[in-house]
Amino acid sequence: MIIALTDTQSLIWYINADGRLSSQAKQAIDTATSAGNNIGFSAITLIEIIYLEEKQRLAPRTFQQLTDKVRTNRTTFLEIPVDYHVAKAMQQIDRAQVPDMPDRIIAATALSLKVPLITSDGKIRQSNVPTIW
Repeated sequence: MIIALTDTQSLIWYINADGRLSSQAKQAIDTATSAGNNIGFSAITLIEIIYLEEKQRLAPRTFQQLTDKVRTNRTTFLEIPVDYHVAKAMQQIDRAQVPDMPDRIIAATALSLKVPLITSDGKIRQSNVPTIW
């Protein structure tokens, strides 16, 4: 059962045990893992990581390291495709509030699944998307 969705940054921070991940976000993921539930992440996250590597905003091999770790943690992390339901949910998110397309897709994915989004993004947290941070 998917109980939350994580955005790109939060997923990277969790996988790398980065202290920038809030204690509430870490606890939500850890609790899901302990209970045998899933935390979803949008397929756009994988694309965004490659893009950020190319722009040198993420360390080289972040994509490879992340996908290796996610594959070994399949009981926790589950890739969610971008589909019709995500596209329809995106209409519920004001573009003026969340202007970045990958962020809107990720937020819409959470809305389409009816689960909160784990994110530190202030714009998303001020939108109509339920969040954990």
